Amino acid sequence: MKKTEKLPTLESSLAEISELIEKMEQSDQTLEQSLTHFERGITLIKHCQKILGEAEQKVQQGQRQGAEGTQVRRRRLGRQAAAV
Repeated sequence: MKKTEKLPTLESSLAEISELIEKMEQSDQTLEQSLTHFERGITLIKHCQKILGEAEQKVQQGQRQGAEGTQVRRRRLGRQAAAV
């Protein structure tokens, strides 16, 4: 795969991986075809792992920000209750 070629979305990648597996399971594939499919599959799997890793980082960042926001709200509420 060329570096300039745009990779598909996660969903499209997963669908293509499934198609590649089906093709590779057919006994009428040449070794060259199987290797080509295998290499494409590896590229797509790495791409999916990258997408999922980035999504996980965003979720973790959102959880940290949410926890920090909760702590700030609790402190404000505590100060307001003490002032009353």
